[in-house]
Amino acid sequence: MAVAPNPVESLSRALLSRLAEARRRTDALFSLLKPDALYDRPIPERHRIVFYIGHLEAFDWNLLRERLLSIASFNPELDHLFAFGIDPVDGGLPTDQPGDWPQIEEVRGYVRRVRQELDLGLDQLFTRPQKDNEFPPELLLNVAIEHRLMHAETLAYMFHQLPFDRKTRPAPEGVISSATLVPRMIEIPAGEITLGLSRNGRQFGWDNEFEAQTVQVPAFAIDEFKVTNAQFMEFVNDGGYGSRELWAEADWNWITQSGIANPVFWVSREGQWFYRGMFEEIALPSNWPVYVSHAEASAYARWAEKALPSEAQWQRAAYGKRNPQALSGNFDFQRWDPAPVDSPAGGSSAFGVRDIFGNGWEWTSTIFAPFPGFEKFPFYPGYSANFFDGKHYVMKGGSSRTAACMMRPSFRNWFQPHYQYVYAGFRCVRNA
Repeated sequence: MAVAPNPVESLSRALLSRLAEARRRTDALFSLLKPDALYDRPIPERHRIVFYIGHLEAFDWNLLRERLLSIASFNPELDHLFAFGIDPVDGGLPTDQPGDWPQIEEVRGYVRRVRQELDLGLDQLFTRPQKDNEFPPELLLNVAIEHRLMHAETLAYMFHQLPFDRKTRPAPEGVISSATLVPRMIEIPAGEITLGLSRNGRQFGWDNEFEAQTVQVPAFAIDEFKVTNAQFMEFVNDGGYGSRELWAEADWNWITQSGIANPVFWVSREGQWFYRGMFEEIALPSNWPVYVSHAEASAYARWAEKALPSEAQWQRAAYGKRNPQALSGNFDFQRWDPAPVDSPAGGSSAFGVRDIFGNGWEWTSTIFAPFPGFEKFPFYPGYSANFFDGKHYVMKGGSSRTAACMMRPSFRNWFQPHYQYVYAGFRCVRNA
C-alpha cells in the first residue's frame, strides 16, 4: 500500500532544493572574479567583496541554527563580523583596509563549515517528528533563500563597477538592438488596486508587504515604455544637469558637490557616448532603458513636464485589470545587461504598458513606509523598519538580475535617492 507523501516534508524538501540552487547562483557570481579582486570595494558605500562571501552564510547560520536546529556556534567572532561588517567611523563611508579582514582561506573554510552544519541539521529536521518552533521552518527558509537572491542582484551591480580585467567573462550574450522607438503614453482609467499581501493567504512575503490594502487610483496616463538612453540624452544635451530649477535642493547639492553630469553607466570618450556593460563597453544603445538614481529620474520628469508614478499608479498600470498568469520579461538572471524596451520578449500589462516586468527596477514617487497593519519580523526587525525614515523611495518591477520569486506583485524594493548603481530606470506619468 502506497504511503501518501507528507505535504509539510515535501514543501520543506522543495525549499531546501531552492536554497541549494540559490547557493549555486551566488557561488557562480563569486567565481567570475579574479582572486586579487576579492578584497576590492567597487562601490564606496558598500563593504568589500570578501564581506559578502562570508555574509551570505553567516546570515543563514545566525537565522536558522538557534531558531530551528539548536546548534552551538563554532566561531562567534566570524558570526558577528559577517553579520554586520566593520562599521565606518562617524557614520561616513567605510574606511577599512583589506588587511582588516580575514584571509580568504579562513573565510572559505567558514563557509564550508556553515553549509555542512546547516545541511546536516536541516536534513535531520525534516526526517524526524516536527517540534513546535517559534517560527515555521518554511518561513525562515524562504527568508534565507530570498535574502541570498537579493544579494545575487546586489553583487551583480557591485561587480558591474569593477574594472573589466578584474572579472572573467563568460560566453558573450550578444547585444540586442531595435528600430527607432516612437514614445507614447497609455491612458489608465480610474479604478482600484490591491497593494500588499493578506496574512490570511499562504504566500510568503517580507514584513513590509503586509497588510493588504485596496487603493482607489484616479485616471492618469503613463509612458508605454521605460525612459530610454536616447530620451535621457535629450535631457543631458538640453543642459538638464546644469539647470538648478529641475532639481530638489538636496539633489542639486549632491550632483554639484559630486561632479555628476551623466548616468553612472554612461562613459564619454572622444566625443562619443558608451554604455559600461558588465564585461565590456559598447556604443550607447539608444533603446535600452536608462539606469539612474531617483534624483536624476525626478529631474528628468520635471524637465519633461511630467512626474514619477506613485506606487499605486505603477501597480494599477501593471496589474490593474488582472494579474497575468505568467510574466514575460528580462528577469530571473536572463542577461547581464538590459534589452531594448520594445523587445517582443519584454511583455506588457493588460493595459498595454510594455517592458514593465523586469529589464530594470522602476522608481516611484512614493516614500518607503509601512502599510497599515505592518508588523516587524521578530527575527529580522530591522529589515524594513530601519528604512522607514522618509529618505528612501519605493521601486517596483525588477531587473534582469532579479529572481523570479521576487517578481510577485506585492514585492517592494527601496533605495535612497542618490544611489546610482542599482539597475533602476523609470517611466513618467501625467495626472488627469
